[in-house]
Amino acid sequence: MTERYFPISEYERRWRLVHAEMRRRGVETAVVWGRSGGTYDRASDVYYLTNYYGNNSGQGIDNDLQNCRAFSAVILRAGETPELIIEETVPHLNLLATDRIVSTWDPVKTVADRLNARKNTGPVGFLGTDFFSMKHWAQLQAATPGITWQFEDDIVRLARRVKSLRELEAYREGGLIASRACNVLIEGLLSGKSEAEAAGDAAREVVRSGGAIHMIPISHGDKIDSMCRNPLPGYSHDTPKPGDLIRGFIYGPMFQGYYLDPGRTVVAGCKPTPAQRELVESCVKLTEDLLAAMKPGLTVRELVELGDRLKADLNVEDDEMAKKFPLYGHGLGLFWEQPIFSTAMGYGDDKFEEGMVVGIEAFFARPDVGSVGFEQNAIVTANGIELLTTTPMLWW
Repeated sequence: MTERYFPISEYERRWRLVHAEMRRRGVETAVVWGRSGGTYDRASDVYYLTNYYGNNSGQGIDNDLQNCRAFSAVILRAGETPELIIEETVPHLNLLATDRIVSTWDPVKTVADRLNARKNTGPVGFLGTDFFSMKHWAQLQAATPGITWQFEDDIVRLARRVKSLRELEAYREGGLIASRACNVLIEGLLSGKSEAEAAGDAAREVVRSGGAIHMIPISHGDKIDSMCRNPLPGYSHDTPKPGDLIRGFIYGPMFQGYYLDPGRTVVAGCKPTPAQRELVESCVKLTEDLLAAMKPGLTVRELVELGDRLKADLNVEDDEMAKKFPLYGHGLGLFWEQPIFSTAMGYGDDKFEEGMVVGIEAFFARPDVGSVGFEQNAIVTANGIELLTTTPMLWW
């Protein structure tokens, strides 16, 4: 029987962290929105607080019976157990961290009714502005004329940054799954399988281990500069030819919802040209040098400046991946989390802390050689890093 992985004490710890940040911002009540609908990226805050993930297979179209489909909400009030509002008639009660659950066909109306039934002192926090639809926001405003809303999207995200000991245990299990799957992916691509066949084998390893796939982006040969050879699934039915550069990543919630996203670049046939070998090994070294620099107290700015110096010495160019992701990595948790390792994105003054989980990545290209990219996932410890993804970096 499937049981809840984390004890109630873990959720109580999370609630205390979130309530403390609410007090700091002058918010006694907050509504945290989540969206599942078969995806994971915007289900994180509600899942973190309550262990709830909705079973809707998509964000369906509203109708006369159902409104705000695939959305859920948590109402947080100082000193109270969180109240979970869900669009689901029969939730898995044994998995949930709260016993205050309201099932509804219309989460917007139910949230408004619950708020209006109580006196709200001061502004009410709203978490989810970056994905909650304009239509449903207009409905919520109209239904709560006496409430002053205060946007506070990052209150729960801040609590999620540093992981508990039990979360780190989950991450170690997830690291084993991600590493096995990445091994299968790269071995398949090197054995003469098509991108789709290799991706299928890797996905099977994740799924049979209890994880889920967000994406398996693969590219090779004449499309190596692109993130994926076929954008919709992330992989094609094409088979790499001997001598082709191949780049493959696998990512998603590998265990208990926690994301990992390792990636590797190899050469089909395992006989790189001198130029290919030098390019791939340079990217590996840059990635490993950034990992070696990681420690508590280091700022994002310091890490980015180190990456920029190392990259400048390599005489390389930004490829599509580097332009798409102008960064050297990101926090990890129930999705990609803060901070993002980029000064251009405004995170320069953020500091790394013990207990964070991170992804360190690097992408670049050289004309007439191709594009390369790598990513490693690790826990930040008091003495450096604990590597989670152990797939070999070099395959020759």
